[in-house]
Amino acid sequence: MSIYAQPEVLVETQWVKDHLNHRGIKIIEVGLNTHAHEAGHIPGSIPMNWHTDLQDPVRRDFLGRDGFARLVAGVGISPTDTVVFYGDQSNWFAAYGFWLFKYFGHRDVRLMNGGRLKWFNEEDRPIVVKETHVKPAVYEVDGVDPSILANINDVLEACEKGSHNLVDARVADEYSGRLIAPPGLNETAMRGGHIPGAISVTWNLMVRADGTFKSAAELHALMIEEKGLDPLKPVITYCRIGERACMTWFVLRYLLGIEKVANYYGGWVEYGNMIGLPVELSANGCKIEDASAML
Repeated sequence: MSIYAQPEVLVETQWVKDHLNHRGIKIIEVGLNTHAHEAGHIPGSIPMNWHTDLQDPVRRDFLGRDGFARLVAGVGISPTDTVVFYGDQSNWFAAYGFWLFKYFGHRDVRLMNGGRLKWFNEEDRPIVVKETHVKPAVYEVDGVDPSILANINDVLEACEKGSHNLVDARVADEYSGRLIAPPGLNETAMRGGHIPGAISVTWNLMVRADGTFKSAAELHALMIEEKGLDPLKPVITYCRIGERACMTWFVLRYLLGIEKVANYYGGWVEYGNMIGLPVELSANGCKIEDASAML
C-alpha cells in the first residue's frame, strides 16, 4: 500500500502547469455553479456547471447519451483528448465529472490532486479571469459503463443479500438522522438516517487540509482497518445527491484498487423519499427507534 493502485489518474498541480496549452489536454473546472471560475481560474480551463450543464433539464437525472455528446463536443473535447478535472470542496464536483465521463466511456480522464484550493495556494501558479475560447469538436458516445452506476434495485438487493459494502459519504449528522440536508440546499428527503448496514466514511476523512488525498496507506487504514470495509466484496457508495459519493468511488476504485465499485447516484434524496423502505438511525453509534427524537 505504498503507492496508489492507479496513480496515473491523479495528477499534481505541477503536472497541470507543465501541460498548460498542450494540444490534446483539456482542463475542466466543475462546480455547483461557475461563480468561482469567473473570479479566477487555471488558464485554458473550461467551466462546467454541475446543476445546469451536467444534469438533465427536466428529469432528476444526469445527462443522457446525446446530451452528453453535445455538451462535450460543444466545449471542444474529442474522444482522444486527456480530460483533467478540478474544482472546489476538495474536488467534490470534479470527482463527479470524472465519474460521468467514465460512465460514458471516455478513455483518458484524470483528477488534479488538491483541486482549486491547492492551485490557488501555491506560488507560481497562473490564474486568469478571461474566458477560454473553444472550437467545437466532434464527439460520439460508443457505449456506457453500467458497472459504475447503481440504482435503487441494486441497493435493495445488496441490503437483502449482504453482498456489498455500502459506504455513506455524508457527514455524521446526516448519517445519524440529525440532519437531512446541509443548510440552504434544496434537494432533500422526507426522512433522515441511512441505508441499513451502510458504514459512515465522511468525505473529508479522505483528504488533507490542503485538499489533497491522503496516502494509500492512510486510506487503506481508514477504509479497511478502521471502518471495516471488506475489500473482497463489491462496493456501493452514496451520499445525498451523488457528488460526494463520487469522491469515495474514486478513492476505492482508483487509489485503493477495489475492482467493483458503483455510485448510487439517486442517493439519499431518492432513498429517503421512497415509501416503505427500511431506514437506520443512530446517535453516538446506537440505533434508535423514534425518528422524531432526532429531528
